[in-house]
Amino acid sequence: MLFDQAEYDLRCEWGPHGLRSLLPTSDVVAIVDVLSFSTAVDIAVANGASVLPYRWKDNTARQFADENGALLATDRSAPGEYSLSPASLRSITAHTALVFPSPNGSVLCLSTKGAPTFTACLRNAPAVARRISKVGSRIALIPAGERWSDDTLRPSLEDLIGAGAVLSELPGKPSPEAELAVATFERFRRNLYDAVSRCGSGRELIEKGFACDVRIATEYSVSSSVPVLADGRFIDDPMSGHENRRA
Repeated sequence: MLFDQAEYDLRCEWGPHGLRSLLPTSDVVAIVDVLSFSTAVDIAVANGASVLPYRWKDNTARQFADENGALLATDRSAPGEYSLSPASLRSITAHTALVFPSPNGSVLCLSTKGAPTFTACLRNAPAVARRISKVGSRIALIPAGERWSDDTLRPSLEDLIGAGAVLSELPGKPSPEAELAVATFERFRRNLYDAVSRCGSGRELIEKGFACDVRIATEYSVSSSVPVLADGRFIDDPMSGHENRRA
């Protein structure tokens, strides 16, 4: 196929269509949704919690959470509750199970058809890269992107930077698409907060009062957690060879 990047070890493509194109020829997949699914998952599992991704933000999410003995992440603006706001998860306790309904990160993570699936952000990019390089040599990075008002994919700067942060740490022959992601990361790595806070996604969160989430999401290589999807939930990969470090 023209778009499967099969001749390269390191691949990168956007969203659901990109995942479907790269999945058949990839050994391992890492989903990148910096603002804020991947960052929130990193913080939760670093504290010993687990995260159950769920496709829909509707009434079925509550039922799904109840069936799995889990809490349901609330809207970001709900005070004192766990949500997709990374700041809300810094105090999450070990062994908490939390359902994340997300039309971007969760949908992608649940669409990998049994392939080894990780999620990565700027906070844990080097740690995830070290682990997935041991899982397989054909590695697909999937920046999730955001959504326009008509529900079509909007490529986002923060996810391209996040994918590049992982790819920059990996051995192997990169596709041109992967090279672009790495170049984007290298361009902004010394001023990540400034770059992300000025792009559309960052500005949207800041204007809604969540500058702290942008700040947390742009902390680079501060976490050793490696969130891996196991039996339908993200946990800190027990094979990554480290102890949990609280976020």
